[in-house]
Amino acid sequence: MRLGRPAPVDPPRPRRSARSLLPVLILTAVLIVVAVAVGSWLQFTERQAADTVHTVGSSAADRVDVEAVVQSVDAAGRELVLRVWVTPRGTLGEADGAAPVADLSLQTSGATLSDLEFAAHERLATRDVRVALTGGSISDYPFDTYDTDIAFRAQLGGEQVPVRMLFSNNDTLFSASAQPASSRQEAVVALGLARSGSLLVFAGFMMVVMWALAASVLIGAWYLTTSREGLVWPGLAWMAATLFALAAFRNTAPGTPPIGCVLDWFAFLWAETVIALCLITVVITGVTKAVRQDAAPS
Repeated sequence: MRLGRPAPVDPPRPRRSARSLLPVLILTAVLIVVAVAVGSWLQFTERQAADTVHTVGSSAADRVDVEAVVQSVDAAGRELVLRVWVTPRGTLGEADGAAPVADLSLQTSGATLSDLEFAAHERLATRDVRVALTGGSISDYPFDTYDTDIAFRAQLGGEQVPVRMLFSNNDTLFSASAQPASSRQEAVVALGLARSGSLLVFAGFMMVVMWALAASVLIGAWYLTTSREGLVWPGLAWMAATLFALAAFRNTAPGTPPIGCVLDWFAFLWAETVIALCLITVVITGVTKAVRQDAAPS
């Protein structure tokens, strides 16, 4: 009985030593620590800015305190919602400032869309007022900025009384800067609004990702059009999925920016154009090659 030759045995693949992986693991750990440290610092500074309370107005013992907090900013409607809590101090209030001793009228600036009226001896409740914004345009998203003036002037029983305003911001999509204006009886701040740091970082990340996806599709299209293969269905499916996924990704931008903003003109529209042209080019090239291969004599 004749025995055949034994089947060739593939040589064992060299194992990657733990020493070769150690620099990669160290570099990964360092990058993670740096990223967490930078993120923690940015979150801390933004939290400190959000917790800042700007005090404007009189410090007299008998005064009206107005706590004004920005609840939300509607950039498309060019207005913000300001929650107002009024507390009369000293001889102007009763029950530890829960109610005024006389009819209290709180007059606001021209940008504020309504004044506030409180009846004497009735418990004070929070009020939401709308303030119009000036300057800026939402089409500049995410670099749009807005300005407005917030002022309060109080009259108790028909006589003007000192006012102190405590202003803060609760809208996480915007950062606020308040510049006090000099006034004896009124509390006035010039308010500036800009997109928060976290929103700017996220919007910048979105633009980088959009261009990276467009570049990836462009490289893949170049490879498919220069190769001898015809229609490569997995590649076409990946390009088409990227085309539609990019639109869904754009809609996740915080603040619901409108079509035609800076985000679109800097990245989204161009990335979509590049991907669509690459997809069309790959299909035309693949069909042409497939037709030639079918027409060629066997």
